[in-house]
Amino acid sequence: NWSGSLIVASLTGAFGSSFLYGYNLSVVNAPAAYIKKFYNETWERRYGFSVDESTLTLLWSITVSIFAIGGLVGAIIVTPIVKFFGRKCTLLLNNVFAVSAALLMSLSLLAGSFEMLILGRIIMGVDAGISLSALPMYLSEISPKEIRGSLGQVTAIFICIGVFTGQVLGLPEIFGQESRWPYLFGAIIVPSLIQVVILPFLPESPRYLLLEKHNTSKAEKAFQTFLGKDDVSHEIEEVLAESRVQRNTKLVSILQLLRTRAVRWQVITVVVTMGCYQLCGLNAIWYYTNNIFSEAGINHETIPYVTLSTGAVETLAAVFSGLVIERLGRRPLLIGGFGLMVAFFAVLTVSLTLQKTVHWLPYLSIFCILAIIASFCIGPGGIPFVLTGEFFQQSQRPAAFMIAGTVNWLSNFAVGLLFPFIQSGLQTYCFLVFAAICSAGATYLFFVLPETKNKTFHEISQAFAKRNKVSLEMQEMNHYPEERKSSAEQESNFTSSVDNGETKKGIV
Repeated sequence: NWSGSLIVASLTGAFGSSFLYGYNLSVVNAPAAYIKKFYNETWERRYGFSVDESTLTLLWSITVSIFAIGGLVGAIIVTPIVKFFGRKCTLLLNNVFAVSAALLMSLSLLAGSFEMLILGRIIMGVDAGISLSALPMYLSEISPKEIRGSLGQVTAIFICIGVFTGQVLGLPEIFGQESRWPYLFGAIIVPSLIQVVILPFLPESPRYLLLEKHNTSKAEKAFQTFLGKDDVSHEIEEVLAESRVQRNTKLVSILQLLRTRAVRWQVITVVVTMGCYQLCGLNAIWYYTNNIFSEAGINHETIPYVTLSTGAVETLAAVFSGLVIERLGRRPLLIGGFGLMVAFFAVLTVSLTLQKTVHWLPYLSIFCILAIIASFCIGPGGIPFVLTGEFFQQSQRPAAFMIAGTVNWLSNFAVGLLFPFIQSGLQTYCFLVFAAICSAGATYLFFVLPETKNKTFHEISQAFAKRNKVSLEMQEMNHYPEERKSSAEQESNFTSSVDNGETKKGIV
């Protein structure tokens, strides 16, 4: 089922999209001291005195956290963009943001303007916000249902590879030096250019072409290219079955989606999984890593190299998840991942609290950090994006990804804003807060989440129909409660039903 075009499309799409998101999460860590020095020198050159410590801390905090604000903007504007341009073209156009941000950030030192770096970070955030919605949407629509989960995990895998690449390029032997840190940001151009060169030769999403553009011939060719076979009549008919339900409906807005009873629990589940994705404490783990490695007796100069183990474990766990997701399913990996995080957070709390009394406990803390990262990447790290693409019909999907992206980026910003205060107040016990969030998420998913492995979008809707207290027939007819079918369409449907023998008994 893995055709060459499908592999190239997924790898190219992810390399120019989710890879950059992961890369920009880690790229600011290595040159932090050099960038702060650059801020101070620029301030002194302009105003004749050094910047005070509190202002410098504020500038650095803005530099790091404004990436999430840009991501929120990208998540909000992605719906009209994917509607007008399509999934593939949105990914291509998004490179304008990536290249612009790379140029601003890499030239900021030469121009002597830290404002360029901050502006570049927010533009890069916009790129990430768009790509983390458009890419999973594209991948879910081009893949056969048998491998939809594995292909969807490509998003998470490349996020991890991006984080690891940022760590490697930030080593002192490469770009982690005072004179070379702008190259760390200039490197963003490379994945963008590769995507711009390759992606135009691949088809648009066949579901988008068929359901939204009503172009059957192009959709058929796209299916043939991605599936690697000539006979795609089954796939066309499967999509047309969905099209017949939505023939006279428009792309729904967020408000319409929230009001639609037939997808109420799908929306709630997406909000819960995306919220837990950011609030589960992984960002806190990154915050503590260097301190825990130092407590374990590792030399300060060696810590950057040891930190590479976290990125390597993250990548390997994401690849493992992609290999087994179609065998084990989404549900066990997601619930199991959160469950394991609860257990290792508890052990980490004990270890950190007692590590000054027992000499070997710091090494247990290191193990717990790696285990928490692996547990996250096995399930919670990528499956929320897969589920968002699977839960909703074609016309609902852009609004659903907009809701998911908004929750994702607001939660990201909340963690960055609140964690220092949580850590200051609770000290090592702060991880119990994240354990509670993971526990609540796993409990909710255990009782609510159905298995979506190897199911069509229609079958997934059926799985939620009972919980939404809507019959399947009403679920299909009421995707958009504010829109009524025309009398002509009702007559057409009635005639079709008679022809199919569905109402003959009633007529007799």
